[in-house]
Amino acid sequence: MRNDPFSHGLWEKTAHPAPPTHALTEAVMAEVAIIGGGYTGLSAALCLAEAGTDTVLLEADEIGFGGSGRNVGLVNAGMWVMPDDLPGILGECHGERLLALLGDAPRVVFDLAERHGMECEAMPVGTLHCAVGESGLKQIGERARQWKVRSAPVRLLDRQQTERMVGSAAFAGALLDERAGTIQPLAYARGLAHAATKAGAKLHTGSRVTKAQRSRDGWLLETPQGAVTARHVIVATNAYTTTPWPQIREEIVHLPYFNFATPPLPQTVRDRILPQRQGAWDTKQVLTSFRWDHDGRLVFGSVGALKGTGQAVHRAWAERAIARLFPELRGIRFESGWYGHIGMTADHLPKFHRLDDNVIGFSGYNGRGIGPGTVFGKALAELILGRISEEELPLPVSDVTRQSFRGVREGVYRFGAEAVHLMRTIA
Repeated sequence: MRNDPFSHGLWEKTAHPAPPTHALTEAVMAEVAIIGGGYTGLSAALCLAEAGTDTVLLEADEIGFGGSGRNVGLVNAGMWVMPDDLPGILGECHGERLLALLGDAPRVVFDLAERHGMECEAMPVGTLHCAVGESGLKQIGERARQWKVRSAPVRLLDRQQTERMVGSAAFAGALLDERAGTIQPLAYARGLAHAATKAGAKLHTGSRVTKAQRSRDGWLLETPQGAVTARHVIVATNAYTTTPWPQIREEIVHLPYFNFATPPLPQTVRDRILPQRQGAWDTKQVLTSFRWDHDGRLVFGSVGALKGTGQAVHRAWAERAIARLFPELRGIRFESGWYGHIGMTADHLPKFHRLDDNVIGFSGYNGRGIGPGTVFGKALAELILGRISEEELPLPVSDVTRQSFRGVREGVYRFGAEAVHLMRTIA
């Protein structure tokens, strides 16, 4: 996309094409206008269109251009925040409701992929949260305890079990979450777009919303070549927000995350590393993630941006780190690399905003975009359709709160990750 090899990498190379779309070039009317062509916007468009609601989606670039087309592809349950912390932050009602919704989110994703015949490499075989040392083991043990209280199908693995499941002796244990799995993230976004289009939603790419103003019939959204008048507006731009409600970006700190992909590896290697095809990540603060794609490429990632000095630093770290975990891959050269931005909120939880009359949206997925984006998009659609009330949403309405020193913190994330990876490379 945009002829940038570091934007979508492997996912752009292997995803089936999105449905044909074009820029909006006329003035149209709709019941609902959606801004953003990622998981949230596409899920909402699909739900609304299936209900017979006239829906127009406006995407500034291409389908899945933002985090939806750049992430690792881990379809996880819950959030990074420990389960017991959610009721304390959100209150018992919203906290437990959010846990239940997000605990079930992977099933919703995989069911959608199956029902609509999406060619998106869906693998509902679980994920492995791998413990580094005793502190990591304690962390996953407590997470397992809190999920088991809620009857979640999670299981603690000891060192030997983990070595068999991962193919590396580097970890003290792992938490297997059987609800979760992996997916080709850009292909899933494009699959949602195909399903929404088939249901009757009108999708326009290359149609950045430059201005929003009230009109007699609701809201007038202007693009460079056209305009949409709609009664309801869903803002689904999350970490890639620019206009027309830029305050969303002010409550989000960008955390860069990159991935490298190997060439397709021999079957003997695939049979030893993650033989059951779970996606995995570890408990380090500057974490490492790894998973297979459909054709036997190992996708290996961590925190950092592949630009400037980061390209060389992170690549050198990844080559060394993959060899430490899997010695048979020593000397491997990566086929592609790409990165994007995770939208981090102050409390690491997503937010529901009523930005104006009939203007609503969720944002701030904190690295868990696939499941939450899908179920939150559906929730926004059901709110507009009158199937649920605002009080029944998984999150309370909240004001947009600007994070202090946002630019400084983003610099710390970017250059701090480079420093960590540089030290680990030369150590």
